[in-house]
Amino acid sequence: MEISIELVKDLRQRTGAGVNDCKAALLEAKGSMEAAIDYLRRKGLATAAKKAGRIATDGMVSSYIHAGGKMGVLVEVNCETDFVAKTEDFQTFVKNIAMHIAATNPQYIRREEIPGEVLERERAIYRTQAQEAGKPEKIIDKIVEGKMERFYSEVCLLEQTYVRDPDLTIKELLDAMIAKVGENISIRRFARFQLGEGLSSQSTPTCSSSVK
Repeated sequence: MEISIELVKDLRQRTGAGVNDCKAALLEAKGSMEAAIDYLRRKGLATAAKKAGRIATDGMVSSYIHAGGKMGVLVEVNCETDFVAKTEDFQTFVKNIAMHIAATNPQYIRREEIPGEVLERERAIYRTQAQEAGKPEKIIDKIVEGKMERFYSEVCLLEQTYVRDPDLTIKELLDAMIAKVGENISIRRFARFQLGEGLSSQSTPTCSSSVK
């Protein structure tokens, strides 16, 4: 079947994939946009898995300043080569990640970074809530784990819904970029600064941040 240029451009805009990959996805999906997006996501996951073990030591640090200078983000994203680090696609990706962090205020990059005591506290809260709501004991564990998954999606950057496309998580966005540039990419750390955050009327002004 013939795939129109407009359809290819639309898919490319929505996924960031290359022109040839978009054409192949639409052909595979027989022109269905949603099926083509699913195809590209599966391809991105496969490509990302193959490249995950490769060391990414290049990249860039980018910033995003919002709300008239009252809030800002620094983020470091690594790739494998200086060549990719200098591409417009990679630099745009990094800036978009910084903007997303500014908007959503994640606490961690991935769930494996969450301290055990934090997880225990959250599980205890959810268990108490379920018990006080009169839920049967046999389903409380399932309720707690369901709420933990929602907790991960709120505080872990890679599991958050991308603010510019609610159909994507940051992990899916990252995997698509890995597939596009052909290198391993890693979001290494970030710091988010909110003017006046953590200060009280009696506190001494300090400069502090949490670097992931």
